This record gives sequence, structure tokens and C-alpha cells, in this order.
Amino acid sequence: MTTLGKTLKEARELIPLTLRQVEDAIGISNAYLSQLENDKIKKPSADVLYKLASLYHIDLDTLLAASGIINKGAPKKNKLLNTVALSAESITEEEEKELLSYLKHIRFSKKQE
Repeated sequence: MTTLGKTLKEARELIPLTLRQVEDAIGISNAYLSQLENDKIKKPSADVLYKLASLYHIDLDTLLAASGIINKGAPKKNKLLNTVALSAESITEEEEKELLSYLKHIRFSKKQE
């Protein structure tokens, strides 16, 4: 099961942003963000989740469901996967992890150039 913390960390790393950059962008301390990503804080406010969803370009309902604030069943697939030619419903959880890992690799490689 994907936790809120894991969802937030993966979304932040895909952009990619550091905790400090997120703090500067939306005014949430990097210590608080770290606690969120490590699942030390289970139910942040909807306002915090709204700011993070906006910055990370992910659906707010995904974060609200992952935090248990709303019950929407399984959180939606990453917005990125919904835009690829493949149907997001046909991608297994393992394939999604591999695609996200590969995307992180590509972005890291470009950053090093």
C-alpha cells in the first residue's frame, strides 16, 4: 500500500525539488515536509495538502485519500501516467514503479549535464 509520505516524496522527486525548495515555494518548513514524507505526520491539514498538490501537479483527491481525510478507494494513478499513450488502468503497480524510477533516472542524468 502506498502511504501519504511515499506519495509525497515520489511526487517531489519527480519534479525534482529539494525539501528546502518546497519550503521556499509554499512556506511549509522542510522539517515538517520531512516528517510528512517519513509518515511521522498521518493527517496534515487539507490546506497543506492543497499547496503540495498544486506544486507537485498531482490530484488533490489522491493526497486526501492517501491521508485518510476522504475515502475514495485506491488513490488515482500519478497524473503523468494518465497522459501517456498506455492506459493507466493497464499498467501494473510494478510497471508504474519501474516507469517512475526510469523517469527519475532520466531527470537526474539531464541535471548532471
